[in-house]
Amino acid sequence: MPLSARRRRSRTLVAVATAVAAVLAVALASALTVTTYDHTSPRAARGKASGSVAGNVDCRKAKCVALTFDGGPSLTTPRLLDILKREHLHATFFVQGKGHIAEYPDILRRISAEGHEIGNHTWNHEVLTRIDADEARQELTRTQDAIERVTGTRPVLMRPPQGRTNRNVADVCEELRLAQVLWSVTAKDYETTDSALITKRVLDQTDRDGVILLHDLHKGTVPAVPGIIKALRQRGYTIVTVSQLLAPAKPRPGMVYRP
Repeated sequence: MPLSARRRRSRTLVAVATAVAAVLAVALASALTVTTYDHTSPRAARGKASGSVAGNVDCRKAKCVALTFDGGPSLTTPRLLDILKREHLHATFFVQGKGHIAEYPDILRRISAEGHEIGNHTWNHEVLTRIDADEARQELTRTQDAIERVTGTRPVLMRPPQGRTNRNVADVCEELRLAQVLWSVTAKDYETTDSALITKRVLDQTDRDGVILLHDLHKGTVPAVPGIIKALRQRGYTIVTVSQLLAPAKPRPGMVYRP
């Protein structure tokens, strides 16, 4: 092989090796970012805690599942609240600022007054892993402040949009005294108006100590809730809030809770 050809081949091999190394470095950095935050399950958190449980539900003994709703409050929320009141149930609402708290403070006030748990779902529904720490802090702080103005209470739980989190997000949440809550059951109710399908998806995925994610603002969701509640009870589940699911453990700021 002529010298010039060998040199070109050598340069090509070096370029390929450099590109491969760069790809591997990015992949490794990404993996570390995703997996280095602290996380645990509700069951594991309970197992490490001691003490008594407030109220009449002890998920160490009962077959519990947490019912949660994202993205409200909205015009469909009052109907959902009527259903939960009739069924003597409480849920956890991860509420959003822009277009929701800002538009429907009276509905948020009712959520709080009727004993439901309120969590933070950011102001603009920004994916927190795609913005810097200052922007993430603003997304959460603005929502915290709005919730406190309306209800008098500052949340201790948050749900990251799309469930996306990393070490940087966890650090901001720890600073703001917010625990992160993911889920094990999703009906993907944002892509269907079929209440029967939403019900089936929830029931197919639910297991003990699970966390159900629904969005009460979507057309098919609230009509599905009575059937979901009935079927879960028939299967022996006790429906609770996230904090009840964790008790006697207390939500730990920055921690990611995922069933």
